[in-house]
Amino acid sequence: MRNTGGTRALFVGAALVATILFAAAPSLAQWRTPWSYKEGPNGPEHWGDIDPDYAACKTGTTQSPIDITHRTKAVLPPLQFAFRSGPVRIVNNGYTAVRVDYEPGNLNTLTIGARRYELTQFHFHHPSEEELDGKRFDMNAHIMLKGDDGKIIGVSVFLKAGRGNAAVAKLWAHMPTVKGPPHDAPGLTVDPGDLLPSSLGYDLYTGSISAPPCNADVVWYVLKTPVEVSRAQIDAFAKLYPHDVRPLQPLNGRVVQESEND
Repeated sequence: MRNTGGTRALFVGAALVATILFAAAPSLAQWRTPWSYKEGPNGPEHWGDIDPDYAACKTGTTQSPIDITHRTKAVLPPLQFAFRSGPVRIVNNGYTAVRVDYEPGNLNTLTIGARRYELTQFHFHHPSEEELDGKRFDMNAHIMLKGDDGKIIGVSVFLKAGRGNAAVAKLWAHMPTVKGPPHDAPGLTVDPGDLLPSSLGYDLYTGSISAPPCNADVVWYVLKTPVEVSRAQIDAFAKLYPHDVRPLQPLNGRVVQESEND
């Protein structure tokens, strides 16, 4: 185990039971009405019209993703991750090629101040959904967690071209190339902590799930330090999903806080 003074703690322990779904929120297993990231009748500009359950996509005033530009410096608690290696199953569901969901009680946690949140799922976008000072990164990972009180938080990790990433290499080796049911990967174990940078400074804002039904009141922790993945890893994902991102949403007066720690 390695602690880095308010950064992350990684544990290697017992195997996890993982199932794979791709949903906008941890409690959502499927969508009643199909939607799309592409322009057209089911595209992002029409999400709020194609199903009453997606109304927040149109009427919500605290939607994600956003371009993070103006920030307010603040004394914010450090992010303390306790992630561990475990087996995974992978699905390509027509919206993303790789998403990993975790059952309750998996013991992968993030502690922020006095609150502890448990990992529910992580997935990927190409390019990054959030922008940082008007810049999109090659990709990003969205790591979603849930508290005992039902509060959902998201950790956004920017991914940029550089050295290959161990977790991504393992996942991509088993990435389904066509839409289908969960894909078993016997013997494959992945540590989600490999998706985290060594420095956990972050920008904080209140937003939403960035896909239908666009549930609001999600607190986003956007890590400022990107993680490297290889150009080949980026290209392999982009070959299947060249643009699985929602357009940027208006800030509507929201304040973005920036942690003082790097």
